[in-house]
Amino acid sequence: MRVVIQRVSEASVTIGGSIKSQIAQGLLIFVGVEDADDLEDCTWLVQKITNLRIFPDEQGVMNKSVLETGGEILLISQFTLHAATKKGNRPSYIRAARPEKAITLYENMIAQLSAALGKPIGTGEFGADMQVRLLNDGPVTITIDSKNKE
Repeated sequence: MRVVIQRVSEASVTIGGSIKSQIAQGLLIFVGVEDADDLEDCTWLVQKITNLRIFPDEQGVMNKSVLETGGEILLISQFTLHAATKKGNRPSYIRAARPEKAITLYENMIAQLSAALGKPIGTGEFGADMQVRLLNDGPVTITIDSKNKE
């Protein structure tokens, strides 16, 4: 699983002209699922995301997690995170998981993030045409791949 995490002051996702979810201060997370992913990848990422110290403490140092700040999370499924661009100019998405697998892991990540935060998180809609708005705070943008645990 691959995620792009953005620390935001606010974010929202609109589908068909209506806002589906919106958050105040917290994390906007785009997640892409590939065929090789499983529940272990999901659990590892949830632990990493919820404990990632990218929010400022009282001295302005990035030293607090979304758990410590009481921030919110907006999770958006995005298969294009697994785009292969090595050959030609048209990206290939061959590594992206089929919907039946990707939906299961996406829903599991929603459940695990909600449980970790102790409150519901915002979501998009799998496979929908979504418009995502955000006010990046910092800016702080971090990518993590569960297959490349550095």
